Amino acid sequence: MDFKSFIRDVADFPKEGIVFKDITPLLKNPDALNNACDTLAGFLEGKQVDKVIGVDSRGFIFAPMLASKLGAGFVPVRKKGKLPYATEAASYDLEYGTDTLEIHVDAIEKGEKVLIHDDVLATGGTAAAVCELVKRLGGEIVQCNFLIHLSFLQGESKLNHVPVKSLIKY
Repeated sequence: MDFKSFIRDVADFPKEGIVFKDITPLLKNPDALNNACDTLAGFLEGKQVDKVIGVDSRGFIFAPMLASKLGAGFVPVRKKGKLPYATEAASYDLEYGTDTLEIHVDAIEKGEKVLIHDDVLATGGTAAAVCELVKRLGGEIVQCNFLIHLSFLQGESKLNHVPVKSLIKY
C-alpha cells in the first residue's frame, strides 16, 4: 500500500517554516489504518515484546493496537503533569522548542522487552527521551517504530543504535 498517499502536508504548522505531516487522512481510511497497523506489527515478527509504549499524543493511536496484536501491555508516555501516579521524567529538544515527558515509575519491570511507537521520527529528541526513560526503569528496547521517518533530519543518530522501523521515509 502506498502509505504516503494518505499523508497530508500542512505548511507553517505549528509555526512558520515547519511542514507538518498530518496522519489523519490515513486514520480515517479503514483499509489504510488496518494495513498500517498490520505492517507495523509485522516489523516485530519473531521478536518478544512485553510492553508497547505510545508517545503523547499521536503515538497513542497505534500503540494500543500494536500491543493487542503483539500480546503485550500498553504504556503511555505523557507530557509533564498528565500522569496521576509517581513518575520518571526526561526533557528533550524538539525541532520547534523543548518539552518534558513522563512515565509511571512502575510501568516497566526490569528486563521487560519494550517497543517504542510514535507517529514521526524527526530530530530524534522525543524518541531519545523515551529511550532514556525505558533504560532508567530497566527495560530493554527491542525497536522504535514510527509511521513517518524524516530521514533528512538524522534523528536516528540520537537513538544509540536502537533499531528503527517506519512505514514512510522522507
